[in-house]
Amino acid sequence: MNFLLDFIKGTFVGVANVIPGVSGGTMAVSFGIYDKLLNALSNIFKDFKNSIKVLLPIGLGMGFGVVGFTFIIGWLLQNQPFITSMAFTGLILGGIPTLFKSFKKGLSDDAHKSVILNIFLFVAFAALAIFLVFCNADSESGVLLNADLKTIIIVFFIGIIAAATMIIPGVSGSLVLMILGYYFGILTSVKDFVSALKNFDLEVLFDRFLILFPFGIGCLVGVFVLSKLIQWLFNHFCTATYSAIFGLVITAPVSIFIKVGAEYSFSGTGVLDIILGIVFLCACGAIPIMMDKLEDKKDVDTDNTETVNNYTDSSEK
Repeated sequence: MNFLLDFIKGTFVGVANVIPGVSGGTMAVSFGIYDKLLNALSNIFKDFKNSIKVLLPIGLGMGFGVVGFTFIIGWLLQNQPFITSMAFTGLILGGIPTLFKSFKKGLSDDAHKSVILNIFLFVAFAALAIFLVFCNADSESGVLLNADLKTIIIVFFIGIIAAATMIIPGVSGSLVLMILGYYFGILTSVKDFVSALKNFDLEVLFDRFLILFPFGIGCLVGVFVLSKLIQWLFNHFCTATYSAIFGLVITAPVSIFIKVGAEYSFSGTGVLDIILGIVFLCACGAIPIMMDKLEDKKDVDTDNTETVNNYTDSSEK
């Protein structure tokens, strides 16, 4: 039963990792599997057997969610690019209060606080994100079609960066892929691989494997190696790290509209699309806020339960 529950939770985390603006880390926190997931990743070599027991159902669920939702999100972007972009923007804006709350908590806990450093990192990462988007403002169609050595090496390092950001609550790995200019290429590669597997097209299957395999290896390296670095940064430079994250997140709506507009034209957008876009922006913006409130309620209930248990133990003694 626990295996099935973790599989289902992993599926939702996988779906979240496909959507630009949605944090897979935040989804894992909301479902109560983030801590055990991070501990299993950090201690996989020390406690391999128990770590695999934790990672297997969650990992299988994540894979299922990623592959399944890749086709859905591809259809949404192709048929409703403006409304889908507005929904992504709502998810990003709705996640800002959660990030800010973590930033404020870091201000009280962080021993290395520097206003100048925080401002510098915020501006630097915001400028970097905008620069990368405009450098890759053209359509990504075909960017990963040629599985040459150069592309394979690049995709490997892209996987490291994407995986490292995916495990940070409040940060979207897909959004980082979009900023770097590889989101649609990876998305198309996954769809082509699954379609080739279904049709038993060995030529396409092998070609897409040469892209997805190094990307997957890069993701594993990013998760296992950089997860420790990220933990260290949050433990020692919490506010500085969140300042850099804020720089990326605050420019994300610009990134989304530029990248989606380059890949799928907004020329057919009408008044009804704009109205529906605003509705979806507000509705999707409420989702991260509601998830954060549910997580706060869960924490309060846990604290109350622990208080009651401690009181009961004291009374028995």
